[in-house]
Amino acid sequence: MNNLGRYLKKHTEALVKDVGIEPACALTGKSKATLGRYYSDHTEHDERFMPIDAVAALEEASSYPHVTSALAELKGITLHFDQDRSNTKRVGGVNADVIALSQRFAMLMAEYQQSIQDGVITANEAKRLLNETLAIQKVLINMKLHLENEQA
Repeated sequence: MNNLGRYLKKHTEALVKDVGIEPACALTGKSKATLGRYYSDHTEHDERFMPIDAVAALEEASSYPHVTSALAELKGITLHFDQDRSNTKRVGGVNADVIALSQRFAMLMAEYQQSIQDGVITANEAKRLLNETLAIQKVLINMKLHLENEQA
């Protein structure tokens, strides 16, 4: 599988786990096994990707548009939310965002330090680092929304 496929499968996995496997099955009408195949890195599932209608249904229920964001990043596009999402935390303003950003960055650095101690970043360590970078990205999006609201 090429890097693009692996990248999309990782974000598909993050989306399913964000929503939860049982709710994801209910929303998409797919079984746990089928959903698992969409993000499996086994060679027999290399060409299997989640249908776009399933992605849309899951992203509506998720806290973050994981797959849409990944596709945008691949094209060098930045996402912008025009309206408040009911499941997006917007409490506290920019000051709270700066504190949250600082905390998430500290967590990323701690995770990185722990991961690199032996000189090798394993697949599990890379997943944890990716989760931390995604958490930072979410905080930055909230911060951007707060700053835009203060401008208006």
